[in-house]
Formats: sequence, structure tokens, C-alpha cells
Amino acid sequence: MKTAPAITRLPFGTTPDGSVVDLYTLTNSSGIAVAVMTYGAAVQQLWVPDRDGRKANVVLGFPTLADYVAHDGHYFGAIIGRCANRIAHGRFLLDGVTYEVPRNDGTNSLHGGTAGFDKRVWQAAVVPPTRDGVGLKLQYTSPDGEMGYPGTLAVNVTYTLANDDSLRIDYRATTDAATVVNLTNHTYWNLAGEAGGTICDHILTLYADSYTPVDRTLIPSGEIAPVAGTPLDFTTPTRIGARIREAFPQLAIAHGYDHNVVLERVDTLSPILAARVREPTSERELEVFTTEPGIQFYSGNFFDGTLRGTSGRTYRQNDGFALETQHFPDSPNHPEFPSTVLRPGDVFESSTVYRLSCTLGREAQVSTSDQRRQVGPR
Repeated sequence: MKTAPAITRLPFGTTPDGSVVDLYTLTNSSGIAVAVMTYGAAVQQLWVPDRDGRKANVVLGFPTLADYVAHDGHYFGAIIGRCANRIAHGRFLLDGVTYEVPRNDGTNSLHGGTAGFDKRVWQAAVVPPTRDGVGLKLQYTSPDGEMGYPGTLAVNVTYTLANDDSLRIDYRATTDAATVVNLTNHTYWNLAGEAGGTICDHILTLYADSYTPVDRTLIPSGEIAPVAGTPLDFTTPTRIGARIREAFPQLAIAHGYDHNVVLERVDTLSPILAARVREPTSERELEVFTTEPGIQFYSGNFFDGTLRGTSGRTYRQNDGFALETQHFPDSPNHPEFPSTVLRPGDVFESSTVYRLSCTLGREAQVSTSDQRRQVGPR
């Protein structure tokens, strides 16, 4: 039965420094519901029906705020910034000045440093429901010098849950001094359900003919290499686990998949289809559209059974996957990559759409050339 889109707010706890955290639940007309908390502007749960109409939470997360604070290195559902992914040696050069940022991943900086956007409490404002859906706008201002980054950066992130069963994330940022910006969302998915076990039988398509190979610290070499003939070739629908144990050096380095694939774009204005994932038992399907030039595919390689999720069950290796739409890793140190530099007077804008459906046994097959003409819901 169709219902009117709605949004509710509940308290979700208090951080160690005394900041109050709220949990907003957005529900669309078909009953799909997403819970977003102000800590890290993170997706905490997302409830979607299977082919028989039975709903399950399809994202990984924790049941309490204390869990998120205690296990903050896993980034469940969070907005990542100021610069997503890795920066080599925690250092970059901008306009002749060398900036140092925290090294929290061996010798490299990861996901904005030791206290990135995922560990901040964002200000929230409800976007009034319409006949098309409901939204939540979150705002955070990162002061000049935070985590070593220059410039005061004002960031807005808007989640919109539409009645076509899509979850859209729109990012916007401005700065008062030259800086670097690379924003993403770090949701882990399991379309069988958050407690559904391994994602190795999920069928993945990545609409990308090339990727950025990495060194032993997961920093790109600068090469753009073809995926053809490698386990990174998901240009046709393939089980995630089909080749994950192959003797391929890039898989050995990452202990599985943790790689940026390069999307073929004709413009930067409209979201294009970047990925499609289907879970064959539930028949749930996820499509990812984005305006970004890349997408990081991560197969949950380091879950080791020590984390207990929202269901009370533990997360083990490959129990979730992430598809992080982004600019390429270490872009500030690679002028040949799409630029992450933002200057005063310019606006960083990016959009990603996650479209959810039940495929009822349909094996989706879209050619790389065909997908470039497809755009996500507006």
C-alpha cells in the first residue's frame, strides 16, 4: 500500500565531547526507509523488500552511537572528507606550498585523516516531503587548517529518498582559500541483508574499461591500465567471489578488491551508470549512478569477526562491499588525474544515485557503450 513520504527524528546518543546526535528516518511512498545520523552524516540502516516483499536492512552498521565512536576506523555509511581515499606520505603540494596531513594508514593519509568528516557532528535540516519523496540536508564547516588542509570549507550534503526507490546524495562545497576536496559516501552493502553472510555470490557489473593500479601501500602508480584479462574486469556480470582468490598481484596487495576503476564520461553534469549489483536469492538489485570520474570497489577484506553489527551478528571477511564514487586516490599528487583542487569563487558539486529494485530473476546485461547514455533519476 502506498503511503505519503515522511521523515522522523529520534535522539541517537551523545558523543564523548557532549555533542547530541540525532537519527533521522526517511520513508518513501513504497515503504523503503533509510536512517541517517548526524554523526558523520552516515547512513545507519536502509530497509528494502526482496522479491517476496520481505524487508531487510541492506547496509552494514552499528546499533549504538558508542559503537561508531569506538570503531571509528571502519567508516560505516559515513560521508568522507576533506579528501577521500589515500594521500601518499600524508603530503601534497598546492600552489607551491607543501601541506602535511595525518598519516593514519601506514605512511599514508586515509579518508581525511585521524578526525575526518566521518567523526564530525553535522547540522541537519529537513527538506519538506513532496509527492516525489523526502530529503535531509546536512551541513558542516571545516575550519582552515583542520587535519592540515588549507581554507575554510563549507560543505552541504543532501540525502533524497525518492518514490522511484532511489537514494540520491548531492554534495556541494565552497572555500575561502585554495584547497583539495574529494567527497564520497562509505556505505557497505549486502543485498542479502546486513546479516546475510558473504557477498561473494553477488553479481557485479562495473561499467569501466580501466583502473588505476596501486603499489604495496595502495597508492596509484599514475598508470591507467585496462581491466581486460584481469580479475578486475567486471564489464560483464560476474560473481564478486569468482576470481577474488586468483594469483593476481593487485589482489594480493589489497587482500581482495580495493581498487579505483575509471569511468568513461562525456560530461560531468549528469549521473551515468557506474555499477550494477544483483543478489540472486533475494533478487534485490542496486544500480549506482554518479557524476564522479571514478568508483572505488572494496570487498570488505579486513572484517575479522570482531565487529558486531545492527543485527547482533559479527562481520567477517567479505560480508559487505563498498562502491565509493570519487575522484581518483592520491589525486593531489597526480596532475595527470582529474583535479581535486577547489578555489575561492568556484563550487564543488557532485551527485550519486543509488537505485534499488527487485529484479525477479532478470540478469541485467548492459554494454559499456549503452550505459554511457543512461542517467540516474533527477
